[in-house]
Amino acid sequence: MKRAAVSQPEIATLFIAASEQDSNLYYATRFIAPDSFIYMEIKGERLLVMSDLEMDRARAQASVDRVLSYSELEQKAKAQGIKDPTTVDIVHVVLKEFKIRRLLVPANFPFIHATRLQELGYSLKPKRDPFYEQRVVKTADEIRHIETAQRATEDAVAAAFETVRRATIERGWLHLDGEVLTSERIKKLINVKLMERDCVAQHTIVAGGEQACDPHNEGSGPLPAGRSIIFDVFPRSATSRYFADMSRTIVRGATTPDLKRLYQTVKDAQEEAIEKVKDGADGMKIHQGICARFDKAGYKTGLVNGRMQGYFHGTGHGVGLDIHEAPRISRTGSLLQEGHVVTVEPGLYYPGLGAVRIEDMVLVTKDGCRNLTDFPKSFELQDS
Repeated sequence: MKRAAVSQPEIATLFIAASEQDSNLYYATRFIAPDSFIYMEIKGERLLVMSDLEMDRARAQASVDRVLSYSELEQKAKAQGIKDPTTVDIVHVVLKEFKIRRLLVPANFPFIHATRLQELGYSLKPKRDPFYEQRVVKTADEIRHIETAQRATEDAVAAAFETVRRATIERGWLHLDGEVLTSERIKKLINVKLMERDCVAQHTIVAGGEQACDPHNEGSGPLPAGRSIIFDVFPRSATSRYFADMSRTIVRGATTPDLKRLYQTVKDAQEEAIEKVKDGADGMKIHQGICARFDKAGYKTGLVNGRMQGYFHGTGHGVGLDIHEAPRISRTGSLLQEGHVVTVEPGLYYPGLGAVRIEDMVLVTKDGCRNLTDFPKSFELQDS
């Protein structure tokens, strides 16, 4: 899929990075590589400079106009009197031919390369994300990739829930197959199920009880009965490289009315926020609405004994080639636009009581949104 270049005739775009880690570079080239390479947009032409190792693969797979040989440019640099050409020297050789002296670079452009380019007389203009503004509006193909990853996520979480459902309760903890059921066992089950669907998960969260009160605690050890367990699963497709993202909160065993009320409050707030998502909606106002709703329900936010409790994270974020990307539904917020894919994930966290987070991904449409998540929201898991 060919993409319009960001650069104007008098300025060139330059990346020196590994597309396996840099989503903007992958978006521009559709070429995945674990090692750094050079990508430039010069006067409407899109160029890769590749090592001999990657030349043939880049020419076959990359969505660029030309793939240049690093080794050939290295020889040219040596012919120009450079004894041991660096990556920046190779860039300099190319840019001299185009008579370009101004460069647009990503905000995370390597400092060591930036200083050397400035020594050579180049003017660098860094650009913050979204580097490619069109990334935030998803195409039909991108939406399909996200949905495929989401279906895999739902299947994996369903398998995990079935395992938790089969657990017995002994002295306040979940047990299965004669041993205590742990967060690690459930995370392994989820991650293996995702691998079977060509998805790779990192930092999967299965956190119960007090651990769930820290939103980014991945969870460890025995899973408690009668207390909330938060699942937050956000794998990346190994084939398309697009992410999915979903959170659910469950409890196994008898629980308290206070915890049930906490769950219902979060669920109602999440569903109300989803109803507000549409083209032109202000993400900051959606977030403020949830904060006001929680506050009115008596769920205050603030420091208690040196620990934050209540609602102290954003309501949502964009999902695509990065798990967190523009736009935001938060206290800073963004105007939502048709074609955005965003999460809606409010949560409440109270040590001693427990925690609840519920998250769906939605596609912003002209008059509302389409929920890309097709997984039930049920708090209490009953016996099989």
